[in-house]
Amino acid sequence: MTAPTLAETSLPNTELPPLTTEVAPARLLDEARARARTSGLNYAGGLYPPEAWQLVASGKAVLVDVRTAEELKFVGRVPGALHVAWQTGPAMIKNPRFLRELENKVGKDDVVLFLCRSGKRSAAAAEAATAKGFSQVFNILEGFEGDLDNQQQRGDSGGWRRWGLPWVQD
Repeated sequence: MTAPTLAETSLPNTELPPLTTEVAPARLLDEARARARTSGLNYAGGLYPPEAWQLVASGKAVLVDVRTAEELKFVGRVPGALHVAWQTGPAMIKNPRFLRELENKVGKDDVVLFLCRSGKRSAAAAEAATAKGFSQVFNILEGFEGDLDNQQQRGDSGGWRRWGLPWVQD
């Protein structure tokens, strides 16, 4: 399976490519690991939102949202996702308890998928978790809201919501 490139998902006001068809979880993880090797990542790999959702929905992975509590409340969240904030408060101070909280919620050999707004904080969280001994941590590429568009706004350039995947807003 070839996931769409960011350029293919970044065109404002256009249709996204169709969601990926069902692919064996092992193959999805292998492709994510290959992306990590190609990009020189310091964690297991990167998954596009539809790939991540397929793994979570099939029970093959745990989704951990690393955004702030405020983001979950006001922007939206994925139902059933665990929450361990990478940063907290309006000053976005790194959560000194992040790894301890993560260890209390998931096992070090679990397949863990990190989600943030655009994929940057979740990548940092994946690196930290890997350094702490978590062996199968993956970043969800594009994040929940996607990248900034030409108007410096999020929501039209990829992301969990743009793909039409399950989410709710409190």
